[in-house]
Amino acid sequence: MGTEIPRSEEISEALLRPESEKTATSAADEHVPEWKEQITIRGLAVSALLGTLFCIITHKLNLTVGIIPSLNVAAGLLGFFFVKSWTGFLSQLGFTVKPFTKQENTVIQTCVVACYGLAFSGGFGSYLIAMDEKTYKLIGADYPGNHAEDVINPGLWWMIGFLFVVSFLGLFSLVPLRKVMVLDYKLTYPSGTATAMLINSFHTNTGAELAGNQVKCLGKYLSLSLIWSCFKWFFSGIGDACGFDNFPTLGLTLFKNTFYFDFSPTYIGCGLICPHIVNCSVLLGAIISWGILWPFVSQHAGDWYPADLGSNDFKGLYGYKVFIAIAIILGDGLYNLVKIIAVTVKEICSSRSKRLNLPIVTDVVDDSEASEILLVKKKRDEVFLKDRIPLGFAVSGYVGLAAISTATIPLIFPPLKWYFVLCSYFIAPALAFCNSYGTGLTDWSLASTYGKIGLFIIASVVGSDGGVIAGLAACGVMMSIVSTAADLMQDFKTGYLTLSSAKSMFVSQLVGTAMGCVIAPLTFWLFWTAFDIGDPNGPYKAPYAVIFREMAILGIEGFAELPKHCLALCYGFFIAALLVNFLRDITPPKISQFIPIPMAMAVPFYIGAYFAIDMFVGTVILFVWERINRKDADDFAGAVASGLICGDGIWTIPSAILSILRINPPICMYFGPSSAS
Repeated sequence: MGTEIPRSEEISEALLRPESEKTATSAADEHVPEWKEQITIRGLAVSALLGTLFCIITHKLNLTVGIIPSLNVAAGLLGFFFVKSWTGFLSQLGFTVKPFTKQENTVIQTCVVACYGLAFSGGFGSYLIAMDEKTYKLIGADYPGNHAEDVINPGLWWMIGFLFVVSFLGLFSLVPLRKVMVLDYKLTYPSGTATAMLINSFHTNTGAELAGNQVKCLGKYLSLSLIWSCFKWFFSGIGDACGFDNFPTLGLTLFKNTFYFDFSPTYIGCGLICPHIVNCSVLLGAIISWGILWPFVSQHAGDWYPADLGSNDFKGLYGYKVFIAIAIILGDGLYNLVKIIAVTVKEICSSRSKRLNLPIVTDVVDDSEASEILLVKKKRDEVFLKDRIPLGFAVSGYVGLAAISTATIPLIFPPLKWYFVLCSYFIAPALAFCNSYGTGLTDWSLASTYGKIGLFIIASVVGSDGGVIAGLAACGVMMSIVSTAADLMQDFKTGYLTLSSAKSMFVSQLVGTAMGCVIAPLTFWLFWTAFDIGDPNGPYKAPYAVIFREMAILGIEGFAELPKHCLALCYGFFIAALLVNFLRDITPPKISQFIPIPMAMAVPFYIGAYFAIDMFVGTVILFVWERINRKDADDFAGAVASGLICGDGIWTIPSAILSILRINPPICMYFGPSSAS
């Protein structure tokens, strides 16, 4: 699975406070529709449409660079755009339309996030295609631990079945704790809170004009991105060396080391959404790896590794790239896992938990606002607790689904025995709680880290006879539960702040998950059929497929076959990842905000530097924009980024159709050194 980038690591308490006395009073007296009225046919139709679009975007990012920005706010904005456009159109035709409420908007956003979340946690860019024949051949048939019998090629029907039996358990695992997480601990869930504030602003008189301008901005940049992506296609020719995607903007020497700007609206949009420190960390990782480390290692070809190896041979430079990236990812993931578990235990056990210096929301009010804010809080609590989800329903649902899953998964993945699956479901609720709590504090889901732990444990226990498939499948089981549980709590927070029923949130999560179980495999199948997924020299490298399969092999075989000094470098970068995270935690915020994030640095080590240039261009645009007009940047940067990402994502559909029909671009625009005269 890719690296999911949080919107932010903390959120201001001011976001949770009413804008004025008038707003507070109206919110306290506001009529709230019944939970069934919050779920509408038009809302579900828009959710399916946006879920499809966001699944395509997520697949594209997962199969290219593996960095997925949070799209919650974009889901809320586009949901508002589509329903408002539809109701406005019907009104002009003279039809009477049901008012579009913020609760319906919240349900749409929840449904969309649940749907595209499965494109992220479903393993289509990681553990599922790590099982396929292409990845097996890429690593090499003669590579120790890489066995031909450990191959299961993607199949549309078994992938849909697998998602249906593993994706719903996370929703039932933490439902009984929703009051504890949202009301008692007052966890922030920054992305959920930001989405709620956006939706609330759309549905107030003061926010209507801004919402309209944001929608126009999104539409404008979506159109520009779509047109530009179409224009680029005409010059991309046959093969992977043509077009603007291979434009040597920084010169041919740097181009050979993957340093170039490839004019990608998607990555520029990611740069606009992701925090500055994330984009700078990615660029720093690219400079360290492709600017310094790989040229240095290449100079020792013939000594450290055989000089005549292919570019994708794990006994050569390729092995350094993959295993050092794995070392950084594991170092960062394990550090944050231990940190979150420690914080969670300390928070629960300490009577002073709410006074710790953590981004937990507290109600700080002055005398003039106290009564209004308390009225609003009382109203929110009342709505949130009104439609209860019975404990017995949640427990029986979890037990029943776990029984079905335990019986079914070994039929799909025979090496993963039923008792391994059953053990996973015994410990999963505790891990889901830790991940949901950590997400509430930091906005950073560690689902992939929990998945990797399951991968290593099961692969090592099963051994060489099926351990690779068993480990990868166990990774999927664990990742699905902890990821969907965190998403559900995030959406409960959004629902709490928008006066949406907890029952409507839960039902919309169920519906969105069911949509995702079908839409995510179908949209992946579009990529799988149209493009050469997994080609290390192509646009859809699927970088995490190789990394996850190597992790499973590593769990079985150890480090015996690594090239010279590779293990020492892995140890060094693993320890460096731990130290950098430790420095981020112990230094004051004024300093720590400039310390890079190891997880973000790891991605370009394996993939290349080109997308880091694009994301850095995005962050420079945002930085300059914030200096020129901070308010405009805050109001419209998300809309611009969403438009750029969605426009490029929409073009993927006609591009894939053209590829399936074997219609090639008419022109190959190629750049190379001029010949000597």
